[in-house]
Amino acid sequence: MIYIYKVFIIIKKAINKLFFMPAKRRMVRQCGKNVYFGMNSDITGWENVYIGDDVTIGNNCNLMTTRAKIYIGDHVMFGPGVRIVTGNHVIDVPGKYMTEFTDDDKRPTDDQDVILEGDNWIGANAIILKGVTIGYGAVVAAGAIVTKDVGAYCIVGGNPAKLIRKRFSEEIIKSLEE
Repeated sequence: MIYIYKVFIIIKKAINKLFFMPAKRRMVRQCGKNVYFGMNSDITGWENVYIGDDVTIGNNCNLMTTRAKIYIGDHVMFGPGVRIVTGNHVIDVPGKYMTEFTDDDKRPTDDQDVILEGDNWIGANAIILKGVTIGYGAVVAAGAIVTKDVGAYCIVGGNPAKLIRKRFSEEIIKSLEE
């Protein structure tokens, strides 16, 4: 029985590599070199997603956008189950049900770009919400919910995500930025 399961997984990975990944690369607005989409990764709003070089999007990731853009820089790794959501629902109009609002009813503040500047590691099951910029070299811990910008070379975690520490000393960061 274990061999049947192993064969099934090999076939599933081959189908993802040969059919789904090439299709996903063509569907996004811009896709760099050496981009890997894990099994069951999904993107809503393909035309608003820009991906740099050497990016790995883990299994079961979900990038959701309708109006805003998602910019993923070079050398970014996503663990499994990461979510990026660039929008929000209109909830503050009295006398109208939230389910009655459409994408056309949204205000500019309801959808905002998400930017990952590059050299980022986004841990498993992290959630990045609208309007957030993840600075160059920053790390988001597994399970974190990021609601505010993350500085360069910072490591954040928790709900809401807070600074845990910097990856390097200030002097090393200065030399890297030069």
